[in-house]
Amino acid sequence: MKKLSGILLIDDDDTTNFLNQRLLERMQVTDNIRTFVNGKQAFDYLYNVSNNNYEHTDENYFQPQLIFLDINMPVMDGFEMLDLYKRLSDDFRKSIVLTVLTTSTHPQDTAAARKYQAEYLTKPLSAEKVNALIAKHFKVEESNK
Repeated sequence: MKKLSGILLIDDDDTTNFLNQRLLERMQVTDNIRTFVNGKQAFDYLYNVSNNNYEHTDENYFQPQLIFLDINMPVMDGFEMLDLYKRLSDDFRKSIVLTVLTTSTHPQDTAAARKYQAEYLTKPLSAEKVNALIAKHFKVEESNK
């Protein structure tokens, strides 16, 4: 399976970020995973990457192909981040699959995610959910890990 260029995990719960990162590492879907604890940190990162405003030898910077975004976070929640994300260039966003990953099953939240053309998954993240996203959006064979 061809690996993704990178994945961002955006969640204010450090344990959730840790477990999701471990899952993705075990699945070997990418060599690049970054975690953020609020939407502002993540948006600032994406803004800099989209504008080539970083040191290109820094391995901590990469264009992600997959983003997992929690809704309920301090500083800037997931929907506020999505509002800003829409302002990034279409060229930058077209190769990124944005996935809302939350505990919420509220119809208002699922409808809002659709408005942003984001995938919507409920926690916890699992290998089956990751494989389904990859198969749907990246046209590669599913991982058996």
